[in-house]
Amino acid sequence: MSENTKHTKASSLGLLTVIGAGPGDPELITLKAIKILEAADVVLYDALVNPELLNYATQAELIFVGKRKGCYAYQQEQINELIVSRGKTQHVVRLKGGDPFIFGRGAEEMEYAAKHGVQVAMVPGISSSVAVPASQNIPVTKRGSSESFWVITGTTKEHKLSSDVALAAKSNATIVILMGMSKLPAIVKLFKNENKGATPIAIIQNGTRDNEKVGVATIATIEQEVERQQLSNPAIIIIGEVVNHKNALQNAIDTYKQVDEVTAL
Repeated sequence: MSENTKHTKASSLGLLTVIGAGPGDPELITLKAIKILEAADVVLYDALVNPELLNYATQAELIFVGKRKGCYAYQQEQINELIVSRGKTQHVVRLKGGDPFIFGRGAEEMEYAAKHGVQVAMVPGISSSVAVPASQNIPVTKRGSSESFWVITGTTKEHKLSSDVALAAKSNATIVILMGMSKLPAIVKLFKNENKGATPIAIIQNGTRDNEKVGVATIATIEQEVERQQLSNPAIIIIGEVVNHKNALQNAIDTYKQVDEVTAL
């Protein structure tokens, strides 16, 4: 059965489709995702999903199952059971922020559904880990600055800082940390221990949304910048020389404008 046929017959056969909603801007979702939302019977959506995307699901029952720190509409076990109970006979869309396979539990939910006899499909999304920095003109790799990048969860299942952050701090790679704001002091300490207090760092809150906030500093000064701007979750932390590209590009644009204005005179 082709992927397209599978989705058109979903209502009679039952199906779970896990969809990536992108980083926040409602236009940063794929055409395929929109088509599937339009045909869905049930949409289970997360807290980071832009509510505007639900307007595509005109035929669906909408159920909020989002989780915020210390506040759960549904426990994960309840979400799994809901997927299976509805997915036996209906087309259930699990709508998740960013890409569901990057710290989104998409793989876990698909495995659970498949083990209970529900057909599964996945539509990738634009990951916030690369799209949010890019939206602020920060490339995660740049020739001469960074040959690779790490994407690390700031908070593990045990609610601790991932040990991978300490390993990443020893490298010259760009480090992108998701869900790490509560661990910022520990992150800063790790980089200072590697004599990287002067390393550029950016924190982007509500990336690609209308209420986006950006803080750019160094490892040594970022905590003061966070306090000054009152930056908090949901936010992405980007550490590395590539952060300087944002200012370099802006300086180039400003210089061009000044030259253009003088020429016009």
